[in-house]
Amino acid sequence: MDLDLNIVNSSQIEPQEALLSTSTAIKRIPASDIRRSLKASSIDGVFAAVFTNLTSGVLLSNFLVNLQASSFEIGILSAIPMLANIVQPFGAWLSDRFNSRLRYCSSIYFPSRFIWVFLLLGIALYSRDIIDNRSMAIWTMVVVAFSHLLGGLGSAAWLSWMAVLVPRQLRGRYFGIRNTAANLTNLIVVAIAGVWVANYPRGELEGFAIALGVGIVAGFISMACQWQMVDINPQMSPATDSSTAQTAIQPASAIATISQDRHFQIFLLYFSLWMFSLNLSAPFFNLYLLQDLSIDLSWVTLYNSLTSAANLALLIPFGRWSDAIGNRIPLLGMGLVMVILPLLWLFVGTDALSLWLGLPLLYMLNGGANAAIDLCINNLQIEISHDRHQAQYFGITAAISGISGALGTVVGGGLVGIDALGGLTGLFVISSILRLLSLIPLIWLQPEGERLLGLKSF
Repeated sequence: MDLDLNIVNSSQIEPQEALLSTSTAIKRIPASDIRRSLKASSIDGVFAAVFTNLTSGVLLSNFLVNLQASSFEIGILSAIPMLANIVQPFGAWLSDRFNSRLRYCSSIYFPSRFIWVFLLLGIALYSRDIIDNRSMAIWTMVVVAFSHLLGGLGSAAWLSWMAVLVPRQLRGRYFGIRNTAANLTNLIVVAIAGVWVANYPRGELEGFAIALGVGIVAGFISMACQWQMVDINPQMSPATDSSTAQTAIQPASAIATISQDRHFQIFLLYFSLWMFSLNLSAPFFNLYLLQDLSIDLSWVTLYNSLTSAANLALLIPFGRWSDAIGNRIPLLGMGLVMVILPLLWLFVGTDALSLWLGLPLLYMLNGGANAAIDLCINNLQIEISHDRHQAQYFGITAAISGISGALGTVVGGGLVGIDALGGLTGLFVISSILRLLSLIPLIWLQPEGERLLGLKSF
């Protein structure tokens, strides 16, 4: 966490206070408050990572597999978090009617995390044979849907809040450090939880229930960390000081701005195509191991930990790369890596070479490339979003990309059932082709502020 303090003490920031220009306020915030906020946000990210890993990912997929859910149902489950992003534009509009980012985010994220208690209740009923496999699968999808719909109402507000607190010239490094801490947590939590659930003496069901309870507690702790961050009033105008508020921006004004913003439109085209092609196959890699290859859960969670390890190793270098040359070039380079990745899955099996070398390399390659892509997409949308309507830009981006990603998982789940396409392996080939085509809009995307390659050392 000390790295957070070093960032804010950098010579690029005024020693006593930082001038932050955003869509919602221009305000001088003492450097000590920024340091405290960034440290709290990093700790928040750690506990949020615990919550996310224990309520989703391979553990939840394995739970559905044990319930004998179909590939299509698992595709639907994977689509729910992305489809829930459709509420983000409304959440951005709603959050701008509040005078506190902190209170708004708390009012959203507390119920979105508390609702997972109802999944624990469902597991208790299922373990007593009060409900059957089918009902338990539906119960799980309902909990996931409500949790992510509620969370979607807060995502744009949280990102806008962070855009205020993180100095523009240090975003790559800070988010690289924050995400590195989160991915170190992923590495540890996924490995421990996978072994715990797979080897729990009373069975995987009870082991998963205990892991889920730990995740819920971690989610509440992460929310408590947000109360240590400097609050931001979204009612503050860029033209006013901290004592003057303006009328909340009408959503139509943001839409009018976006309709004339060519760079943002190109970004939306790229991001939506990318999310569709990525999620056409991404949710099914773990399923391929668990179901088609019948590889033990402990192995699969170990491989997922390697994804986090690769993220951990490369996030900070990629953050510096992003600060030095912009975000478009890393997106193109790592995008090409992700294009070939599904094709490599065609060459793995259950032999010793695949188990000990091939699959670990695939997961690490995926983790390393995604480290750059996730970081650069996040920074890019902050960079090209109009200052006056930042939260609305984030909300619209999330909604469109979420619909595209959800459509990808649903279509992918449907294509798996078409024998003529070759099942999951055929799906991987189709996804690879579409990933390549989705990179084309990046060629025309040249946002303001992107620096030429080699202009600055890093």
